[in-house]
Amino acid sequence: MSTPVIVRTVEALRAHTRAWRAAGESIGVVPTMGALHDGHLSLARAARRDCARVITTIFVNPMQFNNPEDLLKYPHSEEADAALLATVPVDLIFAPAREEVYPDGFKTVVTVGGVSEPLEGRMRPGHFDGVATVVTKLFGMTMADRGYFGQKDWQQLQVVQRLVRDLNIPVQIIGCETIREADGLAMSSRNLRLTEAGRAKAGVLYAAITAAAEDIRAGQSDRMAIREAAEAIRAAGFERVEYIELRDAATLMPSDDPASPRRMLAAAWLDGVRLIDNIPV
Repeated sequence: MSTPVIVRTVEALRAHTRAWRAAGESIGVVPTMGALHDGHLSLARAARRDCARVITTIFVNPMQFNNPEDLLKYPHSEEADAALLATVPVDLIFAPAREEVYPDGFKTVVTVGGVSEPLEGRMRPGHFDGVATVVTKLFGMTMADRGYFGQKDWQQLQVVQRLVRDLNIPVQIIGCETIREADGLAMSSRNLRLTEAGRAKAGVLYAAITAAAEDIRAGQSDRMAIREAAEAIRAAGFERVEYIELRDAATLMPSDDPASPRRMLAAAWLDGVRLIDNIPV
C-alpha cells in the first residue's frame, strides 16, 4: 500500500502533473472537502480504473458555504483521509491552504446560470458560484483529463457539466453512482453530525422518495406521491422537509413528462443537519 504524496502549492502540484503529461499519462481528479467516506473512495477507485494517475484534492472551500457556522462545523481529518486514500491508492493529495486558492486580491467569481438557480441554488444563495469557481480553479491547477463527481449531489454534477461545456474546459466529467449505507442513507460527511437517534431515522428520506418514485411510475399523480413522501419523512421525526421536487434530469426545470429522464430531489432537516438525496424516476 503506497502512501500518497501530499502537496500544498500549485507549483509543487504542477511539478508532478507536468512530468505525468510529458510521459503521456492520463490524469483523473477527485475534488473533495475531506472527511472522506466510502462515497469519496468509490470516486477515487473509478479514477484509478480509468486513469494512469489520480489526484484527490482536499480543500474546504469557504466560497460555497452561505452559512459561516456550517463552515466552522465542517470536519477536518487529513491524516485519516490520507490513510483511506492509500488503500485505493491515489498518487497525490493536493491539500492547499486557503491563501493558495484565494490569494490576496482574488476577485473572480464563476457563475453558471440556469441549472444552478432552482432547488439548492434557491436555498443556498451563492453556493454554486463557490462550487463553479473552485472547480474551475482545481481543473486549471491539476491539468486533469477527467473529473469525478458523485450523483448524490445531482444538481452540482449538472452545474459542473454545464461549466465545462460552456467554457470549453478540456475535462471529461464522470458522474458516479451514489454510495449508500445499509438503510439507504446516502453517504455524506454531514451524517457524522447526526445523533444516534437521528441516525436511526435518517434512512426514511431515501425510503420515502423511493416509494414516491415507484408510485409515480405505477400511475399515481406526481403531486400526491410527493405529498405522501413528505408526510412520511415528517412522521419519522424530521424537523422540516425543505423540498421534494420532480425535475428534468438535465435542466432541473419542472417536468411532468414521464417520457423524458426525470429526477426526484429532496432536502430535509434532521437533528439540525441538512440531508439531501435524489433518485431517477
